[in-house]
Amino acid sequence: MVRGLSAALAEQGVYVTILTTNSNGDFGQLPLSVPLAQPLEEQGYEVIYFNCSPFRRYKFSLGLLNWLWHHGQDYDLAHIHALFSPISTAAATLCRLRKLPYILRPLGTLDPLDLRKKQALKKIYGNLLERPNLQGAAAIHFTTQQEADVSERYGTNSPAIILPLGVTPPSLSDLEPFPLPIIEATDNQIPTLLFLSRIDPKKGLELLISALENLKKVGANFHFILAGSNPQDPDYEQQILAQVQASTIATDTAIAGFVEGEAKWHLLKQADLLILPSYYENFGIVVAEAMAVGTPVLISDQVYIWPAVKAAEAGWICSCSIQSLTEQIQVALKDPQELKRRGQNAQRLASEQYTWPAIAAQTITTYHALLQKFHQPEKNCTEVPI
Repeated sequence: MVRGLSAALAEQGVYVTILTTNSNGDFGQLPLSVPLAQPLEEQGYEVIYFNCSPFRRYKFSLGLLNWLWHHGQDYDLAHIHALFSPISTAAATLCRLRKLPYILRPLGTLDPLDLRKKQALKKIYGNLLERPNLQGAAAIHFTTQQEADVSERYGTNSPAIILPLGVTPPSLSDLEPFPLPIIEATDNQIPTLLFLSRIDPKKGLELLISALENLKKVGANFHFILAGSNPQDPDYEQQILAQVQASTIATDTAIAGFVEGEAKWHLLKQADLLILPSYYENFGIVVAEAMAVGTPVLISDQVYIWPAVKAAEAGWICSCSIQSLTEQIQVALKDPQELKRRGQNAQRLASEQYTWPAIAAQTITTYHALLQKFHQPEKNCTEVPI
């Protein structure tokens, strides 16, 4: 998201610097092999990587904070991505001390369901550290209205801004179907259902597996592709894979693992339906990606992009229950022509609302309004994602 927005902002004349660390995951992965503490040019913006130290597990960097302390005032605005992370918490605190206006994007961390994870610790952390950061923010960046409505604010009253996420699919001519070494069967009359996301308890995979088993009982034919992984919780990933392999849909299922780049886009385009029955999802970027290549979606009403999907008839909406999900999959697969029509609607919706150039223009307007409110002389409206 940060790279996509930064490139689009740069294209429209904004000077953007991304500050980040060389961390490359939580467990076991080596740090990124990148030059440290020097600007690197990327698609019109610059990235500066800092050594992740001394708390690698929590993405901390004294070097990054030191740079921000000395150079932050060269910028008009900081756009900080994530809460409940020591580096972003410290960066927001530093911005307050240096009187640099900043926007906080929670990434779903203020959702009541997300706050239940490590609840006691987050309550202390939120009240002591994030509450003053939220209160001091120029704005809180939510990606959907529903995310803004449900999010915990710790009693603060900073204004909310709603800016969706965008996608940049490759040209459709580059996505012509080609054989994927995932599904052995080649019967094009059998619909392909796709789950493509992190394998995480919040994604509702146990609902989906049970719903597909229900469909199998009544004689439905389908291919199911399970694409994704979770290096942060490998035990849960193995639990889900074992559940699939022991289920009645095992012979109809292909396990794709983690996919990215061209393979991801091919999967999205060649699927007949993307299914994401999450218990909560502040936006659901894979939903926008699927729609961008003309694939309709079936999502729960806790994937907060759902009102737009429903209004545009770009897919189907279910509740977070096995029965509702089973019924909606049946409805979706009942009429191939309706699948095609909703796929066309999905592509239209994505092109109108979820392209980075349009979102960047809206973001720049928001930046200017916030800076005017703070009576800052506008040197060059600048985003500094952390």
